[in-house]
Amino acid sequence: MSHAMFRFTTRDVLWLILVAGLGSLLCARQIRADDRAEIETVLSSQAAAWNRGDIDAFMEHYWKSDELTFSSRGQTTRGWTRTKENYERRYPTREQMGQLKFTQLEITSLADSAALVLGRWQLMREQSPVEGNFTLILRRLDDKWVIIHDHTSRADTP
Repeated sequence: MSHAMFRFTTRDVLWLILVAGLGSLLCARQIRADDRAEIETVLSSQAAAWNRGDIDAFMEHYWKSDELTFSSRGQTTRGWTRTKENYERRYPTREQMGQLKFTQLEITSLADSAALVLGRWQLMREQSPVEGNFTLILRRLDDKWVIIHDHTSRADTP
């Protein structure tokens, strides 16, 4: 048997690294069905809480930590309490809260206990309905999925 059979060029090695890296990426994108269902339940519970005007219940799905981050309107808010206060200040009445709907959810596993969620939100209300995109990072902490980072952007109105 000739040793020439086992010689790899730099190109061969780079190709193998690329294929291995893509394989890892594809595996990382798959999320377990039960995790997906639990995360979808978090979001539907949030929408239900919002739609009945219950900001306290809506906030139950955020990480109760000073390390929670919420980015919107070019600003980043740090901490669960400040995030809740911002919601209460921006949405003081049921009319301003409107009806919340999440759509186009894309849920990607980042690790066994972390996930990325991309989606669209719509806030239907009589005056000035709004919508936009969101990106959430969730972690499984104490056996429940919580939002540790929320980046919400508002779509431009025509």
